[in-house]
Amino acid sequence: MNILVTGCNGQLGNEIQLLEKCYDNHTFFNTDVQELDITNTDAVNRFVEDNKIDGIINCAAYTAVDRAESDIKLCTLINTDAPGILAAAIEQRNGWLVQISTDYVFDGKGYTPLTEDLPTSPIGVYGRTKLAGEQKAQQECSKTMIIRTAWLYSTFGNNFVKTMLRLGKERDSLNVIFDQVGTPTYARDLAAAILIAVDKGVIPGIYHFSNEGVISWYDFTKAIHRIAGITDCDVKPIHTAEYPTPAERPHYSVLDKTKIKKTYDITIPYLEESLKYCIQELQHSI
Repeated sequence: MNILVTGCNGQLGNEIQLLEKCYDNHTFFNTDVQELDITNTDAVNRFVEDNKIDGIINCAAYTAVDRAESDIKLCTLINTDAPGILAAAIEQRNGWLVQISTDYVFDGKGYTPLTEDLPTSPIGVYGRTKLAGEQKAQQECSKTMIIRTAWLYSTFGNNFVKTMLRLGKERDSLNVIFDQVGTPTYARDLAAAILIAVDKGVIPGIYHFSNEGVISWYDFTKAIHRIAGITDCDVKPIHTAEYPTPAERPHYSVLDKTKIKKTYDITIPYLEESLKYCIQELQHSI
């Protein structure tokens, strides 16, 4: 297959590029905004047709959650309009689309793992634009696979793990929120799952993916420091109310992964296993 990967310079896009060599039966077209403007309908249609694209993995997204509250126009363009443009273009070739989405489509007010069929109720601009992007993609392409994920981190780009490693070395103490609970996702594990699904055959629908386990941001930070051998930083738990942000965060966003595990017969690593692997990679690269 000829596969278009958008957002290739992001965390997930970079991880997909690392794993592509395991799938030499497919040809990958890795693009970011410099190579393809996914908000430009004509450019997308031309690229898909000229390169005889069979499927699209859309890793591109506006992910600055707090900035999104004031940057609504650009956030909507990238998170809502672009998925619709990509979906319409690939539908013309009877192809498939994998659209990456987020736990932010839920309000986070529950206390049990979130399944794909639960009602959505986003509480901010980021979540609303991502949910609208899901809907546009499904409307425009009959073979759309939505994969919602959460708390993404990797060796690439800026993310919570890299920030906590840096701050743990720079500061004597850190205050970290303990009343927001979820499951981190190592981007390489997500990339591997996406490529397995693509290679086996995209089955349309909504799926959830994160690593296994449940943790708070506070406990996650403690785990990051323990694995990295950071002992001189005192990490203290605080309430969400003590750390106000422009965008409200879901308090509970643990995703139920049963559907994707059963559909594609995949085993998902426990969160600490993947965290340890990522930190080792980061330490080796220093």
